[in-house]
Amino acid sequence: MPIVLAELAKQCAATINGGDPSQTIHSAADIISATSGQVTQLTNGRYSKHIQNSAASACFVAEGFELGQVPGNLALLVCKDPEMAFIKAVQILHPEEPILPSVSPQASIAPTATVANSAYIGPFAVIGEQCHIGEHCQILAGVYVGNKVALGKNCKIHPYAVIYDGTIIGDNVIIHSGAIIGADGFGYKFRNHQHVKVPQVGNVVIEDNVEIGANTCIDRGALGSTRIGLGTKIDNLVQIGHNNQVGQHVIMCGQVGVSGSCTIEDYAILAGSAGVADHVTIGKGAVVMARSGIANDIKPGSQVFGSPAKDKKTAYKEQVALAKLPELLKTIKELREEVKRLSKRFEA
Repeated sequence: MPIVLAELAKQCAATINGGDPSQTIHSAADIISATSGQVTQLTNGRYSKHIQNSAASACFVAEGFELGQVPGNLALLVCKDPEMAFIKAVQILHPEEPILPSVSPQASIAPTATVANSAYIGPFAVIGEQCHIGEHCQILAGVYVGNKVALGKNCKIHPYAVIYDGTIIGDNVIIHSGAIIGADGFGYKFRNHQHVKVPQVGNVVIEDNVEIGANTCIDRGALGSTRIGLGTKIDNLVQIGHNNQVGQHVIMCGQVGVSGSCTIEDYAILAGSAGVADHVTIGKGAVVMARSGIANDIKPGSQVFGSPAKDKKTAYKEQVALAKLPELLKTIKELREEVKRLSKRFEA
């Protein structure tokens, strides 16, 4: 949505320095590709060189941020937190298309389900028996919601997500396309030369303000609940096994895999492709770096790397030492040859 620069600055609590306050801003872009009529941000000194030739009309910067030469056409939007100001600007310039409350005639809604009048139910969505769909929820095309599922307020379920029976979802939850919430946990006992399935009769509980990425799977508890805590953000293609207890404001990046019965405490971060064995606790605020393998508990606040994971500093030192191994082997070989020559000399 186009907006005059002076008004954009006002809404984002920024002060204009230079440029043309009457310029119309129509969209946002990154510092490298931004052109006339666009706003960008500069929060990292590594990208300062790009501002010299920038064609952008405006750029958010922090108070006291040091810059070199700035084009005359570029207005600096000086503020305390340029990243958050830029996010607000993006929301103003690129608002979501409103979805008005309605129920598609092509949707299938069980007679015992309750759907708020302010909700939207899209074509070919399925709402099971004894479900509750809260105020202002958006259930988009092709979503399957099983029996006895409860959704709070302002939830958005993207096309073709599947929510199994008994799942409980709080307010302001976003679930992206292809996600599967509440499938059976992977539990078997080996008897008489075959794998016998352990019944999975628990559920999944998702607290408020959680976002779940595309094609992520969260398994139901075997007996109790698999729980995802308040404000946690889960990327695409993440696997969360049964009975896991994920705390508040946890970050789980793409392709993370968490086995069953783990505890991920508040504010922990699991970077891409990290793998976690079963019955492990990852402490509050701990960081598991990309492609790490976790077999044992991780202390709160620690940063670990590698497989098996260990303290980041130790793991990095080992990586450096490993890179020097060919040179060390060559030196050892040369020393062995020298020892042989010296031995022959003394024997003679």
